[in-house]
Amino acid sequence: MNDIPLTGLFLLLLLLIVLSAFFSGSETALLTINRYRLRHRAEQGHRGARRARKLLERPDRLIGLILLGNNFVNILASSIATVIALRLGGDAAIGIAAGLLTFVILIFGEVTPKTLATLDPERLAYPAAYVYGPLLKLLYPLVWLVNLIANGLLRMIGVTLASGPGTALSREELRTVVTEAGAMIPERSRSMLLAILDLEHATVEDIMIPRNEVEGIDIQDPADEISQAIRNAGYTRLPLFDGGIDNVIGVVHARHALHAMLDQGLGKEHLRAIAQPPYFVPEGTPLYQQLLNFQREKQRIALVVDEYGDFMGLITLVDLLEEIVGEFTTDPSDSIPEIHRTPDGSILVDCGIGVRDLNRAMRWELPTDGPKTLNGLVLDYLETIPESGTSLKLHGHPLEIVQTTENAVKTVKVPPRAARKGWRQG
Repeated sequence: MNDIPLTGLFLLLLLLIVLSAFFSGSETALLTINRYRLRHRAEQGHRGARRARKLLERPDRLIGLILLGNNFVNILASSIATVIALRLGGDAAIGIAAGLLTFVILIFGEVTPKTLATLDPERLAYPAAYVYGPLLKLLYPLVWLVNLIANGLLRMIGVTLASGPGTALSREELRTVVTEAGAMIPERSRSMLLAILDLEHATVEDIMIPRNEVEGIDIQDPADEISQAIRNAGYTRLPLFDGGIDNVIGVVHARHALHAMLDQGLGKEHLRAIAQPPYFVPEGTPLYQQLLNFQREKQRIALVVDEYGDFMGLITLVDLLEEIVGEFTTDPSDSIPEIHRTPDGSILVDCGIGVRDLNRAMRWELPTDGPKTLNGLVLDYLETIPESGTSLKLHGHPLEIVQTTENAVKTVKVPPRAARKGWRQG
């Protein structure tokens, strides 16, 4: 090396610093690149992405190769810097050269390339993959030996390659990804994706129509009452009772019932003949599972029962789909009939509204793991039936009791200031 002129040594030192920057930056780029985007680009046929994905299948080999090259060029750069120092200033210049080289490698060989790679990993990862593929084949015996020793040390402390963290995202991690997608996913689509993820946390009990609000037909009623119930029905499918709501014998399609009424009258046997067998589901069934059940059973309405088999309410396929896509309505003022704005800016809320619907409408975060209606939540919070005019702060939201009965809270009012913060019409 003493025969090499100083100019050659400086050029060689510059080349080694560039190589050090390449190894450092490419290491960060390859290890921080988005795995899902990499997979997508590879499946689209991007050659650099395919090579990078193949290298990342064995990260231990990739890291071994990069560190082998990086340490080699850094040590060689240190040796050349020492030779240059000896030629220029003798032994006294060695310490100065070591300090300068450390500073130069730190700035130009580590911090700068790694920062660049972190900000835009694909820019460096794909070209680097073209280099590391052939280099790995060339240095494979040496890389294999390094990995053998390193992996052996890891096994001694109980770590194996198979025990590393997987790339699959948990539900909450996926929710975070969707939430932070920003402009990459339209707001409407983002809301639907989040609603799908939330289906696992909700059950049919959360969105079912409670039994006291269920519209149905009792075959023991007079014909004119049955006819009136069919005409005024708000749903296309109605439960068929025999002597009371606790004895469900089927489900009748309102259109079929009207045809039967016109053709044959509304006799008990006619209603039984056109009724479909009832489809019962437990109240604790997750909504996502119930969506699959509807598809598998080819049903559009299910009767919800508790652990004792008692009828609790009903859930329709439309109700479930509305949890994902929102209300099926063209009139925003009718989308949430339990919520009404008053002229003074306050909001009147029917306490029969579900907690989930109220959270969605008001952008609140009331707990959904307890009572399912606002009435139940207020009673659970106060532990008594309040009088009209009672004010309370329900989980940080001010409310005033407007109307009560002997056993329930009927209506509450949200003050104007609190109403302006959360209300979202339509």
